[in-house]
Amino acid sequence: MIGPYRVVARLGSGGMGEVFLGASPSRRLVAVKVIRSELLDDPRWRERFRREVTSARSVSGFYTAPVVDADPDAPQPWLATQYIRGVSLSAVVQENGPLQEQTACRLGAGLAEALIAIHGVGIVHRDLKPSNVLLASDGPRVIDFGIARPLDALPLSRTEILGTPAYMSPEQALGDPVHPESDVFSLGSTLVYAATGAAPFGGGRKVRGRIVYGEPDLALLPAPMLGLVTRCLEKDPGERPTPEQILVALSTLLDAHYGEEWPPMDVEQLIDVRERTLVELTAEQPTLREPHQEGVQGPI
Repeated sequence: MIGPYRVVARLGSGGMGEVFLGASPSRRLVAVKVIRSELLDDPRWRERFRREVTSARSVSGFYTAPVVDADPDAPQPWLATQYIRGVSLSAVVQENGPLQEQTACRLGAGLAEALIAIHGVGIVHRDLKPSNVLLASDGPRVIDFGIARPLDALPLSRTEILGTPAYMSPEQALGDPVHPESDVFSLGSTLVYAATGAAPFGGGRKVRGRIVYGEPDLALLPAPMLGLVTRCLEKDPGERPTPEQILVALSTLLDAHYGEEWPPMDVEQLIDVRERTLVELTAEQPTLREPHQEGVQGPI
């Protein structure tokens, strides 16, 4: 048990914690994140987890996985969020290949709305990337506020660079202070991955240097998205569009050229597979088991 939730399966892990599929006494499904045991004695990690809980609670559940319950002061702090019927963007691209142009535009518009909501409550996410984006039945959601920070909060470390290198902004890669414009850069990188199957600056140990000094590879990006994404990936934060401008541009593109289908059939099929897996898991004995499929939702 974690708090009042019966552990059904281990969903995954990240740098800060582990995530489990849990069931409430009435059998409602939740994703429960716990801080890693080796970090419990470090007050900075406890404070970071407390900030995560506060940040996740601040943002509308229409754009994120809503917080159901949390105890950041427990001997092993935990956070429970509502289970969202969906699958991560990274899992979709790995299994089905890049998204179609229409779907990528709809995704970008949804992420722009999410950033408007996140920034509107004074928070910078700092880790927007494909594995932290869910393609849910009712639209995309942004999850994992593990390194999110209120704009007026002091950094917990002066030297540590947090985030996922391939999706960092140049200022984040340099260890400089980050502002909402940093999330816009990460949105652009995430859209490139969604539409082409690869991050715009590649990966590996030198990716941070390419982000700071190099040019993105946008050769496979659909032409209607090229101008907007290029602006999102400007080195100078002041040259990037706002989430509101991104939303207007992509909504105009959707209205002019595309229908309203969401989610696409192949994504819906992946979601159905995840649903069947969860039904099987919750029907088993209440012992910890590994999930049968990867990419199940969890706020890692």
